[in-house]
Amino acid sequence: MTAPYSEAHALALDAADPLRGFRDRFLIPRHGDGDQLYFCGNSLGLQPKATRAALLEELDAWAEHAVEAHFRGRHPWMPYHGFVREHLAELVGAQPGEVVAMNSLTVNLHLMMVSFYRPTRERPAILIEAGAFPSDRHAVESQIRFHGFDPATDLIELEGDEPDGTLSMAAIERVLAEHGHRIALVLWPGVQYRTGQAFDLREVVRLGHARGCIVGFDLAHGVGNLPLALHDSGADFAVWCSYKYLNAGPGAVAGCFVHARHADSRRPRFAGWWGHDQATRFRMGPEFVPTPGADGWQLSNPPILALAPLRVSLEIFHDAGMARLREKSEQLTGYLEMLIRERLDRVLHIVTPSEPERRGCQLSLRVAGGRERGRALFEYLMANGIVGDWREPDVIRISPTPLYNRHIDVLRFVRAVESWRDAR
Repeated sequence: MTAPYSEAHALALDAADPLRGFRDRFLIPRHGDGDQLYFCGNSLGLQPKATRAALLEELDAWAEHAVEAHFRGRHPWMPYHGFVREHLAELVGAQPGEVVAMNSLTVNLHLMMVSFYRPTRERPAILIEAGAFPSDRHAVESQIRFHGFDPATDLIELEGDEPDGTLSMAAIERVLAEHGHRIALVLWPGVQYRTGQAFDLREVVRLGHARGCIVGFDLAHGVGNLPLALHDSGADFAVWCSYKYLNAGPGAVAGCFVHARHADSRRPRFAGWWGHDQATRFRMGPEFVPTPGADGWQLSNPPILALAPLRVSLEIFHDAGMARLREKSEQLTGYLEMLIRERLDRVLHIVTPSEPERRGCQLSLRVAGGRERGRALFEYLMANGIVGDWREPDVIRISPTPLYNRHIDVLRFVRAVESWRDAR
């Protein structure tokens, strides 16, 4: 039996991996004579090899057909956002009419809050987790102020009740029991960006709805990372970006989910002509008639050159299958956790929960000795072609992504940390 710490063992695991061929569908950055060890798909996914051709196809359509490319070519532009709909719905566990690719995450969050954050004097508050990603906090704070309320009293930030700042479901239940009568909106992460903790979306929805709250999710670190069942969860809405695990490129077009029960909703919204019922859109009438479903929250023409990379990546996810990707992800992250605990227990402290159901692929790591040593290790890794990312004040995030990372990558990361430790 080969020792888990040997290269032979890691290579054997990779040879037996049924998804090993998907790595060949990505461009892996180089370092020296070899590939980088890239563990930063939680920040920016790697470029699929097919992306360049997809973009060139649309540039050629523009050159050849100009405005007529809206109706001609392999992927006519007029219905282009529909070309990503089926695979996007499949990926997030939604009905096709519940999802749309549009805008950026924070724009979509604001659009959703226009419709779903409807504060009253009796129920003005928004609940988020303490240490939420800054753009989310800025968005909800600005919405509270916009409606004439005070974030000092009406923005409720739930502190972690577990070691390392993670949150138990009991803590969420307690804060809702205490403040639920005042909370208009629960805005919760699918995966908390700094700690890497994943949440049970269905249970968060159940707890929030039981107190009369609207419940929405920021899935920036959940989509493409975890199997999702948004429709069955009962969430009112969700938003996400597509440049992390979805590999759609820097600043990629984002996504939005609106539950089917709101499909014909007359909730207030900020309207744009592309959200108008498509059957009458080009009559150019003055009255806004929303398209049923998530499409009705669109504002403007779909950005074709931004949708093409997303279409490519979603086809890869469809081919791989989220269930198989999750199985491999649990193996990779479990292997990383085991090696850290056995070989680096005095160097690295794992912040992320150890239960597989409470995390995705990311492990958030603190370096023994404080921030200065943490930065020193991070810079050493980067200088040696090992790419994770740093989150203040003292966390290194390492995310073995199942589409293109391997067990041998994980082993080499651990050995690099050992070399740094032994040299100090």
